[in-house]
Amino acid sequence: MFRYIWSLLSWYLRPFIKWLLRHTTHMCELQRICYGEESGAPRAHAVERSLRLSRNSDIKSLLSYLDDIADQQGLTARSERSVLEEAIRTILVTKKINPTAHPDFAKAFGKCIELIWGYRQLVVQCEQLRRTQYDSDNRLHEQQLLKLWKLLMPYEPLEARITKQWQDIGFQGDDPRTDFRGMGVLGLENLVYFAQEYPSAATHVLSHSMHPKYGYAFAIVGINLTSMALRLLKDGSAKTHLYNSCKTLPTIRAFHQFYCYLFYEFDGFWIGSKPSNIMEFSSIQEKFENNIRTALANPSTVFRINLTVDNI
Repeated sequence: MFRYIWSLLSWYLRPFIKWLLRHTTHMCELQRICYGEESGAPRAHAVERSLRLSRNSDIKSLLSYLDDIADQQGLTARSERSVLEEAIRTILVTKKINPTAHPDFAKAFGKCIELIWGYRQLVVQCEQLRRTQYDSDNRLHEQQLLKLWKLLMPYEPLEARITKQWQDIGFQGDDPRTDFRGMGVLGLENLVYFAQEYPSAATHVLSHSMHPKYGYAFAIVGINLTSMALRLLKDGSAKTHLYNSCKTLPTIRAFHQFYCYLFYEFDGFWIGSKPSNIMEFSSIQEKFENNIRTALANPSTVFRINLTVDNI
């Protein structure tokens, strides 16, 4: 109740507080944020909140324009510059900011726009891949699946397309196609990226999955972690990491790298938990996700894979 009242009070007092600060600092709220907050997540979060709370019709129109572009996946290498220039120009005019007197503002603000709407576009891209079901008649899907096997089991030829060998890398049955139902081709692309870009880490994790006491189904756990990564992306929790780690427009590569970190760290968390059997998977994954969410609540958090060698 108190939080609701405070939120309501803040909403009504916000225009007065902004007016007071503008007249005492001679800067608008966006300028104060861009000059006062650290780059990355702290600044982008604050800019995003300021823009979303704005009651200015021109800014609302700008947000609608940016949302539409991101939702249509229109932020590309060719279009990005013109989109950013339009956003910066709108704010400079609306807020009466002299670009000559404030040359650093445009750069800082433009970077925030790139991160905020690049993230929104990334959510759309990942959801589109999740909805794309694995199709065994699709040559590209089949090539990716076979590539996964070759990356993880380079010295063991696959005897057939449908074979019990798939269970060696953690699929449930003879045909991996059925295991991608929940996460679509996003789950497959995550696994392939992990095995291709971090081969030593993937091999390390695969060997743990074969442990006689603490083993687990590598591919199935990997697909479960795709679901977790997408959940964190869609509810906005992953913004902290991506806003801090992306130097340019967030792309699907950034999501893959986030996934790789989660997979590698979950493996260590699983082994460290010393589960008595696989039935503990759900509770251990929940604890792991809670730990990740706690870390992401820190605005300075950025995840990087830290390879270590152990004798488990």
